[in-house]
Amino acid sequence: MAMTTPVLRFGRKYQSGVNWVTAIAMTSFHIGAVAALFYIDVGAILVAVALWVAAGMLGIGMAYHRLLTHRGYKTTRWMEYFLTWCGTLALEGGPIFWVAVHRIHHQKSDHEGDPHTPREGTLWAHMGWIFLGEGLHQDQSVLNKYVPDLSRDPVHLWLSKWHWTSNVIVGLVLLAFGGIPYVLWGIFFRTTWGLHSTWLVNSATHLWGSRRFKTRDDSTNNWWVALLTFGEGWHNNHHAHPTSARHGLAWYELDMNWIGISTLKALGLAWDIKVAKIRQPVPEPEEEAAEEAVA
Repeated sequence: MAMTTPVLRFGRKYQSGVNWVTAIAMTSFHIGAVAALFYIDVGAILVAVALWVAAGMLGIGMAYHRLLTHRGYKTTRWMEYFLTWCGTLALEGGPIFWVAVHRIHHQKSDHEGDPHTPREGTLWAHMGWIFLGEGLHQDQSVLNKYVPDLSRDPVHLWLSKWHWTSNVIVGLVLLAFGGIPYVLWGIFFRTTWGLHSTWLVNSATHLWGSRRFKTRDDSTNNWWVALLTFGEGWHNNHHAHPTSARHGLAWYELDMNWIGISTLKALGLAWDIKVAKIRQPVPEPEEEAAEEAVA
C-alpha cells in the first residue's frame, strides 16, 4: 500500500477574504486555551475531558458525521437532537452548515470544489479555509441542495441558528460551579483542542498514513488522528465506505464512535446500522506494513 506524499504549501485558490467573526472568535479561544495552562486545576481538567468526549465523540463523530451526514444508522428523534446539541459544543458551526460542507467534501474530495483539500496547501486544509475560504459563505440554495433533510426540520434549523448558545450556557454553569479555571479549561482549552483534532482529519488524513482501499481521493488511515478524534482518523476506510457507521474495520483500529453507536444499539436506541462488508479479510498490521514497504 502506497504512502501519500505530503504537499506543504498554503493554498489560496478558494480564498474570499477574511472571515472576521470567525477569525476573532478563534483567536480569542486560542488565547484562552493558553491562559488555561496557568490555572492547573484537576477538577477543571476532568470536566474539560468529559466535555471533549461529549462534543467530539457524541456530537461530531456520532451525530454530525455518522448520523446526520451519512445516515449510517437510525435513532430516536430525541436522541438525534440530543447528540446534535452535543455537536454544537464543538464550536464547528451548526449541523446544517457542517453537514453541507462535509457532503460537498465527499462529492468533490481532493478535486475542484473541495472546500479543504491539502492539494491547496496543508495549512489551508487544516484551518486556512475556515479563516479565508468560501466554505463559511454558503447561501441557502446551496444548503437546501446538500442538506434538504435537515433544512426541513425546525429543530435542526434552530440548532443551526443558535449553535453558539450551548457553550454560553455551559460556560455560565462552569463559572458558577468552579470559577475562571473551569471556564478556561472546559470551554476555551477543550474547544481549541477539539477544533484542531477535527481539522487534522481534513489535513493529516489526506497527507500521512496508509491506504487500504483505492479511492479517487488522497484519504489515508492515520492511527494517531483516530486516537484524537474517537475513530475518525480511519479516513481511507471511511471514504471507501462512506455510509458505514463503523470506520475502524480491523480489530486493532480503535473506533470509539463505533463503540458508542454499538452501545446505543444494545440499549435499543440505534437500528438499521450500516456496516461495510469487506470481501477479503482485513490484513494484520504486519501485513499492511510489508505491503507499504513493497509499494
